[in-house]
Amino acid sequence: MDPKTHVHAEIVTRRDLAPDLWTIRIRLESPLVFRPGQFATIGVSDGERMIERPYSIVSSPRESELEFFLELVPQGELGQRLYALTRGDRLHVRKVAKGNFTLDEKSGRKMHFMVATVTGVVPFVSMVRTLLLDEEVGKPSTGHRAFLLQGASRSWEFGYDTELAEIGRESRWFRYVPTVSRPREDAAWGGERGRVHELISKNLDRFQCNPADTAAYLCGHPGMIESGKEILRVAGFEQESIREERFWVARPSP
Repeated sequence: MDPKTHVHAEIVTRRDLAPDLWTIRIRLESPLVFRPGQFATIGVSDGERMIERPYSIVSSPRESELEFFLELVPQGELGQRLYALTRGDRLHVRKVAKGNFTLDEKSGRKMHFMVATVTGVVPFVSMVRTLLLDEEVGKPSTGHRAFLLQGASRSWEFGYDTELAEIGRESRWFRYVPTVSRPREDAAWGGERGRVHELISKNLDRFQCNPADTAAYLCGHPGMIESGKEILRVAGFEQESIREERFWVARPSP
């Protein structure tokens, strides 16, 4: 590891959600400066070289630890190694965070319509946590309102649904709508059903998100993003008001 470009980090917690989905929180030797929605490059040494990959950050910049929501991709060189790690194990993080998939704070749009599949929720959790923490420390309100749709095959793949639903209940500026595309495999699920892009038009109307004052964000499976962009265009959204971040996974789009 080159100390000029990387810092050591230690896993402090791990939470397993499904055989191929888990979260970790890591503590860095020195803080990482980033904006909500950006990604960090994390890596593990195999003894001869560093194996690295960028992962979007779940946590807010106001938090002292970095959190990640990870999916085990078959034959993923780094993912297999990360999956084997647990509390107390160490890895490496590049000192510079990158990415432009951040909250639109320049166009003047105050409504933010967010659509995600499974781990694609990560940048939105960081954005929502930051807005909430800003509110808790008394930072003047920016007037932003956010609406998040998240799709998954089954409800245990959401990762942050309990947290997001609670924020939605307790705040005036955020709402969360999860949907399950395979309800037959999730008998206890009582919420929305269907693929997440199928809920876009309905919830644009429900939350009164019109193209003139709304920024749209799509994150996750490429299939969802392509379908979502077409639906948003039909609804009147111009390309410059739509942001996208593709998380490739070898599974059907939720």
